Amino acid sequence: MRIHLARAVVSAGLAAVLVAVPVTGAAAGAAPGGGDRRLLQEAADDLTGLGVTGVQGIAADGRRTSAARSGVADIRTGAPVPADGYFRMGSNTKTFAAVVVLQLVAERRLSLEDTVDRWLPGVVAGNGNDGRRVTVRQLLQHTSGIYNYTNDMPGLASPEGYLEHRFEHLDPEELVAIAMKHGPVFAPGTSWDYSNTNYILIGMIIEKITGKGWAAVVRDRVIRPLGLTHTYSPGDVPTLPRPHARGYQQFTPGGPLLDTTLLNLSWGWVAGDLVTTPSDLVRFWQGLQSGRLLAPAQLAEMHRTVLAVTFQDVFPGTRYGLGIMWTPTSCGGYWSHGGDVPGTSTVNGVTSDGRHAVVLAISTRLAGDEEALAIYHRADEAVAEIIC
Repeated sequence: MRIHLARAVVSAGLAAVLVAVPVTGAAAGAAPGGGDRRLLQEAADDLTGLGVTGVQGIAADGRRTSAARSGVADIRTGAPVPADGYFRMGSNTKTFAAVVVLQLVAERRLSLEDTVDRWLPGVVAGNGNDGRRVTVRQLLQHTSGIYNYTNDMPGLASPEGYLEHRFEHLDPEELVAIAMKHGPVFAPGTSWDYSNTNYILIGMIIEKITGKGWAAVVRDRVIRPLGLTHTYSPGDVPTLPRPHARGYQQFTPGGPLLDTTLLNLSWGWVAGDLVTTPSDLVRFWQGLQSGRLLAPAQLAEMHRTVLAVTFQDVFPGTRYGLGIMWTPTSCGGYWSHGGDVPGTSTVNGVTSDGRHAVVLAISTRLAGDEEALAIYHRADEAVAEIIC
């Protein structure tokens, strides 16, 4: 089945979109980290040339970092993009959540083979859904077959829908109930398809086991240990701290850009609500891959991948682990997780040892398949060039 980008990038809202790319040009065969700032700046300028209003980029080689930016933070005033501004990371949040689950596994407080029904009895039920047949591993890896609730959210479908629903609070139970109106996409464990519902259920399980709210759990277990002083779960707060670039969403190909900076992300929750900065997010990816958050056994579980079946027509070779993706390149590959919310996209990558990492925060999401794909191709090309 061909991926329809307008659906994957706009309707799904939090889905990662990555592509395998060859390494070409000056970066091929170059020493790791060499020319990072030049490559970042070229990519940022190319992305604004493709219609993006603003880009922030950061690359890390060990403790050394390089940064670049291009475009404007506000199309009305022309103010420049901030050097290290806040943005909504979208589905990068899923990797944070997977870390928490794997920490709980290491503490023997749950098993990856536990069923959803063990922790959330009766929540996944109706229309052929059965929480007794879906495991925690399948939720983390998107092999559960559970329908993606963001496909049915009017706030992601049109300018009118966004404006009507942007301040709306939605509880996790309401989000799961949206998905339960649909039957499974496939039987649990038989295929792969990206579903934000999986991580709403993961969040509910985390809160059930720990007895704490998501914001407190992720703060105590991931954010504070890595010293991520600009990363947090906003709850119902619809604004971003300063400095930040404004986000712009195009809902129809060739249509106008709508300012989507104000947004209550309770509907994203554990599937994609975290706010961060480029420097914090690159530090997270380095910390994760260098073993600062997970023991070797749990990091190995995270890296056990399956083919991302419904991404293959457009993004061949992409594989999905537990809250993390593997993207192949001509020099090997890298780990990552993209993220999309209305008006903002995040593309990133990190080497297996955590030494080299790249984050690109993009302040515009275009609706046309060709235009959206060109942006992701160029961003992923930059990540591959720098990491290789």
